[in-house]
Amino acid sequence: MNDGLLSYLLDGDNWQFGATGSIPSLILTHLWYTIQAVAVAAAIALPLGLYIGHTGKLSFIAINAANAGRSLPTLGLIILLVVLMGRGFLPVLIALVILAIPPILTTTYAGIRAVDPAAIDAAKGMGMRPMQVLFKLEVPMALPLISSGLRNALLQVIATSTVAAYVGIGGLGRLLVDGIALNAYERVVAGAVVVAALAIVVDLIAAVIQRSVISPGLTGRRVTRRPTKTVPAPSTSPAPTGQPGPGTRTKAPTS
Repeated sequence: MNDGLLSYLLDGDNWQFGATGSIPSLILTHLWYTIQAVAVAAAIALPLGLYIGHTGKLSFIAINAANAGRSLPTLGLIILLVVLMGRGFLPVLIALVILAIPPILTTTYAGIRAVDPAAIDAAKGMGMRPMQVLFKLEVPMALPLISSGLRNALLQVIATSTVAAYVGIGGLGRLLVDGIALNAYERVVAGAVVVAALAIVVDLIAAVIQRSVISPGLTGRRVTRRPTKTVPAPSTSPAPTGQPGPGTRTKAPTS
């Protein structure tokens, strides 16, 4: 890669905060689209996944959702929704939500179903109600899988939000679409690099949050503790012959 392809990315004028069309403003717009889509998808998929995993009903929805998510043509869906609903962010938001639901739904369902039945029976034997079993036992134990589904959905939406530029929406996809239209490949390279870097940074932040929320016992990592100082116990060995022990009194010599 030569300096010409990196010229747009390294140009300081393109990194001015607040400037229309600058890289920081496109990043903020891209993140705003992503946060909205993942939040709406989580509001739909998490309760549904908890219900299916806890009750075992409608499990075919969770099983088939993964296959549907992999085979879904997101760009075609966005164009179809734009034709039906008109231009704007709403059709794009619906398409991104549909894309983000399957990973959240399937991992939530799988996490709840993977909880040890013996632990559930023990909780019921202690008198816990079904909702207490769900939120005090099953959800904490399923958090590793649930959080992985949220991270997967987050990365998918970050990568796919770029196609929203094809229907006139902003975000980092503008660098790709406009660069191809203008044969300005330095913009295409800048868009690809920034999207990849944004996905890596967001995933690292999500990993830190996941590590701080989930119990170390569920992730298998060790908890390091500071070594405690031990005070040596007093010696209980008998004193040598002819010498007084530590607890004996010596008599003063008599004249």
